Amino acid sequence: MRLIISAIAFILFAQSTAPTVAIDPDDIAGIVTSAKGAEAGVWVIAETTDLATRFAKIVVTDDRGRYLIPDLPKANYTVWVRGYGLVDSQKVKANPGKSLNLTAVVAPDARAAAQYYPAGYWASLINVPPKTDFPGTGLKGNGIPAEMKTQGQYLAWMKNGSCYTCHQLGDKATREIPKELGTFPDTKAAWLRRIESGQAGEDMVRELGLLGTQRAIGMFSNWTDRVVGGEVPPAPPRPQGVERNIVITEWNWGDAKMYLHDEVSTDRRNPTVNANGLLYGSPELSTERLPILDPVHSTTSSFTLAPPDPKQPIAPGKVLRPSPYWGSEAIWNSRTDVHNPMFDKQGRLWVTARVRTPDTPTYCREGSSHPSAKMFPIKTSVRQAAMYDPQTKKITYIDTCFDTHHLMFAEDADNTLWFNGYGSPYLGWLNTKMFDQTHDAVKSQGWTGLILDTNGNGKRDAGDKAIKDELYTVSPAPDGSVWGSVLGYPGAIIRLVPGPNPTETALAERYEVPADKGYSPRGMDIDRNGVAWVALGSGHLASFDRRKCKGPLNGPQATGKHCPEGWTFYSQPLPQFKNVTDSGSTEGSYFAWVDQFNTLGLGNNTPIATGNESDGYLALKDGKWVVLRVPYPMGVYSKWLDGRIDDPNGGWKGRGLWATTSTRTPFHMETGKGTPPIVMHFQLRPDPLAK
Repeated sequence: MRLIISAIAFILFAQSTAPTVAIDPDDIAGIVTSAKGAEAGVWVIAETTDLATRFAKIVVTDDRGRYLIPDLPKANYTVWVRGYGLVDSQKVKANPGKSLNLTAVVAPDARAAAQYYPAGYWASLINVPPKTDFPGTGLKGNGIPAEMKTQGQYLAWMKNGSCYTCHQLGDKATREIPKELGTFPDTKAAWLRRIESGQAGEDMVRELGLLGTQRAIGMFSNWTDRVVGGEVPPAPPRPQGVERNIVITEWNWGDAKMYLHDEVSTDRRNPTVNANGLLYGSPELSTERLPILDPVHSTTSSFTLAPPDPKQPIAPGKVLRPSPYWGSEAIWNSRTDVHNPMFDKQGRLWVTARVRTPDTPTYCREGSSHPSAKMFPIKTSVRQAAMYDPQTKKITYIDTCFDTHHLMFAEDADNTLWFNGYGSPYLGWLNTKMFDQTHDAVKSQGWTGLILDTNGNGKRDAGDKAIKDELYTVSPAPDGSVWGSVLGYPGAIIRLVPGPNPTETALAERYEVPADKGYSPRGMDIDRNGVAWVALGSGHLASFDRRKCKGPLNGPQATGKHCPEGWTFYSQPLPQFKNVTDSGSTEGSYFAWVDQFNTLGLGNNTPIATGNESDGYLALKDGKWVVLRVPYPMGVYSKWLDGRIDDPNGGWKGRGLWATTSTRTPFHMETGKGTPPIVMHFQLRPDPLAK
């Protein structure tokens, strides 16, 4: 009792003697102290439901425990402290314009503290099969398929082929077994049942089978047993340096049965387009309603992108077995499967979407007079494209012969919109200038296969080789080339030089990831210098600079393994799995995006990876990581981000990054069932108390 009284007296003394923080009428500010004194590098969260949608703002304390939450809309807020080494403080009510000192609560033990750690820290407790278990010896041997030749290949599939591609692995919902799932004789049986749940059950069962179902279930159930038994991961560091200058603003949008793949706020080529304007989300398989956020007024709305043919079938699968969250209800029901959105310079929204059944029109097929169909006839394509004009509210459907997945505008006079076709060996494009003039989608589109300049003569001819790589992303570069990533182990990236008539002149270069350094690309982007930045399943962000290549870039010696010197690898700031001694980490970033125009404030050409296991985003500044952690709600998982400049003369308040949660399981997040997708705005002020 005497110790408790002494601790309370110390806190009161510290708060009374600490310097006050000056505030404006729309700020909340104060000092955070605990029994240990001032708490530096912890988060202060202010949340309200008084506005049209849930709104929250999050800041970090400085080295003296001081904080300032700026520019709050008029509302009643709940405010509390969260930080590593702590448990959540008591939530208190507050209004802008008033000082508020807060009392942090030191965690009573390591297990209590660990409940706030990002998923990747918990995932580091997984006992991955050791290198000596590879190649696998099959069902009658060690349970690992013989096709799994190396530990790296196994991890590549676990991350980029299955678990990580849809949600976190290591959050509370996955490291433990929810009681709503039922009662089971052991944890193995519970894990076998959990992967059958919901509309993704069929996919989860199939994908886990490629790891060896029984061996993988044993690995995951052992992990769960140890977690439930009290094992805890290493502690993450608190925010340091410029990480303490981050201001995060959050809005809910959409609804609890919706998940999103991406958001978009501006034109990739000019981040001043759509300044202070509406944001749009792409709901993929979940729904045909695209959510809209007005960040200025904190309001949300939506528009519906239904297919032209109302009889078009629903894209997502059926419920395999009841979910512990939604039972037997099929909550996903989209027919259009809107995957990826982009703005053009006019502020129009372009998306990849299913606008018909897979069989292509005759002009796409063999015997057609279309120039691209003559060389590369296509019988089926799953997804095509659409455009929405926010001014007229009109939707235009664009029936592409080629399959679409991601899309991005080139910096050319034709405003060419490039598409990759996930599951397709073709790269397609739409001349949007021509399309605007003619409204002729057939004439305005084209596509090409991926052809290597095998003989090295600089032109496409009979001596060149077609490759069947399927690009996962598409990234037009400032020099006119177009890049894309190739999934798999070790994986590769492709650079395409279109030439004057891409169907006949485009030539590709292929650069394989050196498997002894890293592996398994997913999303990638290009900086203004033509350097590729690639998210790797090995737990790295990698750069590839073809200017460093010592040998020929084309010709018979350009085998794909011809430029290892072009690659540089940066291990991402999470621990590694048990039994894994290679560099890298438990991270498996879904996408890498380059802040070409300094929309955040860390400088031009700053690469930023989605921290899918890190509850945030990972920016690389001068070779060092800046972690943009989202502490609340835990479980933030994204597949893309972008940056916008609302006011070039507005300092830190006039710019920022935008992202949305993209997990297919928002009900896995800290706030549980009922959690909708969340928009996040990241701004970097000059110091933790800047207004």
